[in-house]
Amino acid sequence: MATPYDAIIIGAGQSGPFLAVRLAEAGRRVALIERSTIGGTCVNNGCIPTKTMVASARAAHVARSAANYGVATGPVSVDYAAVKARRDGLVAEFVKGLVDWMAATKNLTTIMGTAKFTGAREVEVNGERLTAPQIFLNTGGRPVVPDWPGLADVPYLTNVSLMDLDVLPKHLVIIGGSYIGLEFAQMFRRFGSAITVLERGTRLIAKEDADVSEGVRDILANEGVDFVLGVSGFEIVRDDGGVRVSYAVGGERKAVIGSHLLIATGRRPNSDGLGLEAAGVAVDGRGYVTVDERLQTNVEGIFAMGDINGRGGFTHTSYNDFEIVAANLLDGDDRKVSDRIAAYNLYIDPPLGHVGMTEAEIRAKGIKALKGVFPMARVGRAREKGETQGFMKVLVDPATKQILGASLLGIEADEIVQSLLHVMAMHAPYTVITRTMHIHPTVSELLPSLFADLQPLA
Repeated sequence: MATPYDAIIIGAGQSGPFLAVRLAEAGRRVALIERSTIGGTCVNNGCIPTKTMVASARAAHVARSAANYGVATGPVSVDYAAVKARRDGLVAEFVKGLVDWMAATKNLTTIMGTAKFTGAREVEVNGERLTAPQIFLNTGGRPVVPDWPGLADVPYLTNVSLMDLDVLPKHLVIIGGSYIGLEFAQMFRRFGSAITVLERGTRLIAKEDADVSEGVRDILANEGVDFVLGVSGFEIVRDDGGVRVSYAVGGERKAVIGSHLLIATGRRPNSDGLGLEAAGVAVDGRGYVTVDERLQTNVEGIFAMGDINGRGGFTHTSYNDFEIVAANLLDGDDRKVSDRIAAYNLYIDPPLGHVGMTEAEIRAKGIKALKGVFPMARVGRAREKGETQGFMKVLVDPATKQILGASLLGIEADEIVQSLLHVMAMHAPYTVITRTMHIHPTVSELLPSLFADLQPLA
């Protein structure tokens, strides 16, 4: 006989624990099932650990650049074991906080094990069957590992296994020139590793506009990261304790030998193995669970949040999924996925902040727009700090004066982009920004200058 609950949540990533506590505090009996680690990707091998390492890498970079500011430091070295220990300590604190929080929540039972549907309202875990009228999926995603010749025979790394690495790579070869690969590229370059990035596309982060891609490449190349674009035909073998990656580029076969190989070619949803067919839950061609605007699947009472639904792929979109579901089920609200505006950051240094549509998307849709571009080299705050790389770009609707999208590449861009997001969420015109007094000296005080020279998109 199945044990009854009011709600079952499968996966303790960014959405799961928060929804579990919210439902439990509302008086519902909740079971939260997790097969691996509480906190999911963000806490264990994503945002928290990687950005902690980014901070250590920046400290090394600033120390090496100290002479530019009139400060003498002497030789700078990196104790990678200490970097790892600091990172692991912070991750442990976050995990413990989540575990203790859930353990102290009445009506909430946490079960460690692998869950599988046995029906539309029933799952099995550790040989026990549980049933509930509402079931929520929050099982996240995992790295894509391509089926390239020889890859399975070498000790390659992913963003997950890289967290267990306890030695600093002498030469890290990264296949994949998108968000994950670029963050690791700069990070380990600043730690002292030689870095080669191999990208199949003709430019980095192809989702971004070409000027943004080029700006990011310039920043990393200036720090000594080597790029090879337009590569294909990978063949991989062991080579004297390291890894030899052979590839084709421009009609020629070439190769690079690294001490370590990182595969950063994308992610896939953890929808397989859940027994979704037993529940009748539909998935698309890429394995993402299909959901409606309120994150319910095609089966009434079954919801999917976070990376598994293909509606965001970020920690903040996963948390927003929780907010949407909780508001609709518990607060009598009517929130939808389409209400949110696309926004994200790339945490290289200086960072990239993006909100809304890209210039390429606007052009493809034939939308009339005004464009403003402002180089960071003209920002006083950036010049004072000696960090003038990058630029700010904004696109505006000429009729409504509302912001359509923006890409900010430069110092503090990851924070400044949030102010644009707020204005966009209010459906307010950009003049709200230009008519506001800004504090000096800041980077954001130059936002009015960004809007001052808007020109029609050619």
